[in-house]
Parts: sequence; structure tokens; C-alpha cells
Amino acid sequence: MRSFGTLSFGHYGPLGGGRELSAADSMLQAIDLAQGMDDLGVNGAYFRVHHFARQQASPMPLLAAIAARTERIEVGTGVVDMRYENPLHLAEEAAAVDLISGGRLALGVSRGSPEAVVRGYEAFGYTGSQDPRGADLARDHFDRFLRAIEGEGLAERDASSPFGGGHGMQRIEPHSPGLRSRIWWGAGNRESAEWAGRVGVNLMSSTLLTEDRGIPFDELQAQQIEAFRAAWREAGHAGEPRVSVSRSIFPITTAEDELYFGGRQDADGVGMIDGLRSTFGKTYAGTPDKLVEQLARDAAIRSADTLMLTIPSQLGVAFNLRLVTAFAEHVAPSLGWEPTRG
Repeated sequence: MRSFGTLSFGHYGPLGGGRELSAADSMLQAIDLAQGMDDLGVNGAYFRVHHFARQQASPMPLLAAIAARTERIEVGTGVVDMRYENPLHLAEEAAAVDLISGGRLALGVSRGSPEAVVRGYEAFGYTGSQDPRGADLARDHFDRFLRAIEGEGLAERDASSPFGGGHGMQRIEPHSPGLRSRIWWGAGNRESAEWAGRVGVNLMSSTLLTEDRGIPFDELQAQQIEAFRAAWREAGHAGEPRVSVSRSIFPITTAEDELYFGGRQDADGVGMIDGLRSTFGKTYAGTPDKLVEQLARDAAIRSADTLMLTIPSQLGVAFNLRLVTAFAEHVAPSLGWEPTRG
């Protein structure tokens, strides 16, 4: 494990007891937490994206704000739902954030997760999908997005225009060199991971895979990662791709941690999601020495280079920074991690 960061689901709304976390609270706390993690030398702050839900839906302003307030930490998504995206608008925004951050964007995209509404992307104007889950829309949008960030000319110049004119095809602006190497595809099964390897983008693999092969989740995920890397090599791409996995990991170092997470050592699960039989990863909760022992046996964590910790963002900045600090000081070094700061 060379790097780790946090993956926030960004929930807001009622917290119980008459308390409520607003959308503004959620975003401002995310900025404060990222600043604290940057000071610790944590590698990344990543955010889930969901539409028609009390979560982050348009992450680029948040990522830009974090990038402007930090120095080293990677800012990213896990993942943007490409069914909802205008690919050229996303390309412009991604390039802008990458430039503001000095090349620290890690943009994870995919077909997206199950939604709170029925075919919500159609309300955004993206219709005509022949797939019940809109996968064809996502792939088409993603292809055009990649062409845009690669600098391909996508609109014909107007020779009579007073604003530049000329001949030939014009690329979108701004353009950020190297952004293509910082794009990730969120793959939920082996087939989509192999496709990402052939396309030549990095791989994000989460705590859910839409397949069940009767083996432990970490082994299933490790097989997915190996299939991705094999497809990358067979396609002839240069260099080594990055691979991330996400886990729910809670170091218990205080009585408050025990209150929230004691007894949360869940096992792998199998169930139905989005109409598909799926395998879910377990929750790790325990003392740091116990976590080191368990995580060292996790085949997918051993295979990946980046670990994303899902965090209970509703519990606030101080609580989550303490959890991250405990992981950074007492667990991560034993897994091979070193902080970004000197």
C-alpha cells in the first residue's frame, strides 16, 4: 500500500435529536477535513457522487476549493456517474480543477451506482439508452470525454469569427497536459475491469462487486485487479496503472470509538443490488494491532497501491480526523505507507 485517503459519501440531512447537517455544512466540513489530512501527509480526499440524493452531486466546485486550500493531497471522485454528464463540459471542469491543483486530480468515473429515482439521467436530458441501466450512455459519454481531455479537435473553427477564427478543428479549453493519466474507471465486475485495462485508465474497485464466485470478497477483488492489469499489458499501454480499493476500517483507540464501532466486525455478504447478485466486503473494526494483522491478509489491499477509507462524514471533522490520524500513525506504516510530508 503506497497511498491512502478517505472516501466520503457526503450524506447530509437530519441526524436525530433535532440536529441537522446541511449541504453547506457537509461541503465546508469536507474542506476542513481535507486540510487536516493534508497536514498529516494523507494522500487523498475522494467523494462519492449521487444525483437526486442528499449527497455530493456536482463535485468540481468542492474539489477546486479543497485544491486551493491544500498543498499535496490528491482530490478526486469515486465515482462520477457518466450517464448524467455532458462529456465536454466535464472535460472543461476536470481540466480546470487539475490545473488549479497542480495535477492533483484523480477523477473516478463509471456507469454509476443504483439511484434513488428511475432513470434519472433522462431528466438531465440524456435519453435513447438501449440498456435498462444506461451503461451504453455512460460508455459513449466516457469515450467523448477521453477524446476531449486528450486534446482532440471536436468543433470546427469559424474562419470568419472575430475571436480567433482559423481553419480546422478546435479542442476544448482549458487543456491540462497529463490529465488523461489521472482518470480512473470504477469497475464493479471483472468484465468492466478488463475493459478499463484495454482503454488504458486506472482502476477503482469498491467494497461491492456485482458477481458471486463463491470465494472471499478480497480474493474475488484481487482476481479482478489481476484481470485488469493483464488487459492493460496485453493492450500495450506504457507504464503501470494505479489501482485503488475501498474499505470500511475503524481503528478503536478510545471509549468513543468503542461506542460507535465496537462489535462492527462484519463478515463478507452476498445479496442482490440493481438486480444483480453481488458480493460485499466486510467492515474492519478493532485495535490497531488487530487491524494490521487482518489487513495484511487482505489479498486485494496487498495487490492495490491505493486504499480508500470510507468515513462516517456525518460525525464531523474532529471525529474523522482522529480516526484518520489513528490509521496513519498506528496502522498504515505497517502496511508500507509513508506520509507525503517530510
